[in-house]
Amino acid sequence: MTLFVLIPGAGGAAWYWSRVVPLLEAAGHDATAVDLPADDDAAGLEAYADQVVAAIDGRDDIVLVAMSLGGFTAPLVAERVPLRALVFLNAMIPVPGETAGDWWDNTGSDAARIEAARKGGYPGAIDLDAYFLHDVPPEVAAEGEQYQRDEAGIVFGEPCPFTAWPDIPIHVIAGRDDRFFPADFQRRIATERLGVDADVLPGGHLMALSQPQALAGQLLRYL
Repeated sequence: MTLFVLIPGAGGAAWYWSRVVPLLEAAGHDATAVDLPADDDAAGLEAYADQVVAAIDGRDDIVLVAMSLGGFTAPLVAERVPLRALVFLNAMIPVPGETAGDWWDNTGSDAARIEAARKGGYPGAIDLDAYFLHDVPPEVAAEGEQYQRDEAGIVFGEPCPFTAWPDIPIHVIAGRDDRFFPADFQRRIATERLGVDADVLPGGHLMALSQPQALAGQLLRYL
């Protein structure tokens, strides 16, 4: 039985995975979403990794899935725990020693986002509804309001202290409709930094909320 360990993005709310966990469990696997201390000014990347390792609790046969900013926690966990596979979902994929604050300029993400907005006819300025909730069902978005937390700045200034990626299958899932990290941008970063092709699925940046069935199905195909 595989254990899917699910890392959220900025804000650290395990609730983000609430529509995916039951689907993985219904397929006969275990799944746990990790709540991170994202609003704690003293909790950096190592503290995030500690939370994830604690959730694994000595289990093996782990598929680690990291969403967005969670991509900076994933390599630290991968150095501490044997994994079956690592999956990045609309994620910030770091290189060793990079900070999350530098990642934006290093990858050209802002330029890619603005160009995609120009082509798509939506605002270039980041807006919650336009960039994150545009394809999330309104009732789901409303449910999530109580779980929103501001991300503390500490994780953006810390170098990601890993040395190399583990010799395991590494997958990248990109949202076809992601306006924050456009799919073509994610494809490029997956190739440049991991040497893999991204799997593009329908859905925006918060795909686990807008397209949980498609996402769960893709995760299961990695087994």
